[in-house]
Amino acid sequence: MSKINRRSANITEGVARAPNRSMYYALGYQEGDFKKPMIGVANGHSTITPCNSGLQRLADAAVIGLKEAGANPQIFGTPTISDGMAMGTEGMKYSLVSREVIADCVETCVGGQWMDGVMVIGGCDKNMPGGMMGMLRANVPAIYIYGGTILPGRYKGQDLNIVSVFEAVGQFTAGKMSEEDFCQIERRAIPGSGSCGGMYTANTMSSAFEALGLSLPYASTMANVEGEIVAMVEHAAKVLVEAVKADLKPRDIVTKKAIENAVAVIMATGGSTNAVLHFLAIAHAAGVEWTIDDFERIRQRTPVLCDLKPSGQYLAVDLHRAGGIPAVMKQLLKAGLLHGECKTITGKTVAENLAAVPDLSSEQKVIRPVADPIYAQGHLAILKGNLSPEGCVAKITGLKNPKITGPARVFDDEQSALAAIMAGR
Repeated sequence: MSKINRRSANITEGVARAPNRSMYYALGYQEGDFKKPMIGVANGHSTITPCNSGLQRLADAAVIGLKEAGANPQIFGTPTISDGMAMGTEGMKYSLVSREVIADCVETCVGGQWMDGVMVIGGCDKNMPGGMMGMLRANVPAIYIYGGTILPGRYKGQDLNIVSVFEAVGQFTAGKMSEEDFCQIERRAIPGSGSCGGMYTANTMSSAFEALGLSLPYASTMANVEGEIVAMVEHAAKVLVEAVKADLKPRDIVTKKAIENAVAVIMATGGSTNAVLHFLAIAHAAGVEWTIDDFERIRQRTPVLCDLKPSGQYLAVDLHRAGGIPAVMKQLLKAGLLHGECKTITGKTVAENLAAVPDLSSEQKVIRPVADPIYAQGHLAILKGNLSPEGCVAKITGLKNPKITGPARVFDDEQSALAAIMAGR
């Protein structure tokens, strides 16, 4: 039996293995298949949310790629909860919990079925850290496949995204927008499948995973509906099979230096505050010592380079056209702000992956050079004070004064706070 097939290598010869193999024969396996690696495909496809509604064709591409690479794909499912849909309802209380459920699903199936490797395919916010935590817990060769970002909507000559709807609610409530414009923005902001288009949580985490070394270069900013993402998945399947042969595991890749690289990219791209919450959990799953103060340490030395929504002008698809995360990472590496020696799932180091990445084009306006950043320091600050003595995170984009002293208005529940906001109090 092949050494790269953990299940076959651990099944006793003869009668004891017959029931086990019989169930595989029922799935259409042939004698030769038992010498191939068994690779899990954790498929987050769901019609609950547009973030995940386009994942099935990626799972199908994964199956094709794995078979072509000489592996046996084994598909299983993971759930999702849409933050955007659950927001403002009791359903939002399930969102963060779903991260742990997803991690449990990945770990359970990989461990229970004694898989040789796993490819996790996800889209919505908690799919990302949940899948990564499951990969790290299982610690067999693994790769993360981001389902892709969404294309912008369009109305009256303007690009739209999910925050366009939030802003329209405020404008309509304040009497500054017509009902017709409000309804049209609501209907047109999300034109199809893919995760929310700015540097919100899903795109933040996908970018960080690319920097971490567990997604392929350029994979984190592709649009879900475009063809290149399918080709990327098929290639990723082959990369994963090579990682199985080399026994390259997630915890070999996710070191403290690798997490520093990921957090540097989060700062440089203007990423989501939720990345702090999720990377504390990811580091724990990887067995890496990492605290809330480490984010502040990286923030102080890393400039914001990308002009991306919600605080900037552009979307993830614009970042992709401008050179993607590799272009951002190359700027950081040249400035000594990345650890180029870190391993990645490609079998190459970060520096080796970036060696052929072209310099920034003067035609694009999305990514700034390190010498001319949007902000000299990162935007996700760790704040401490009597309201949060152990620390909290705040996005300080454009903030003139980093200290706030004064009275705080306290509410006992979200509903009371919302009522006060809507009443202008």
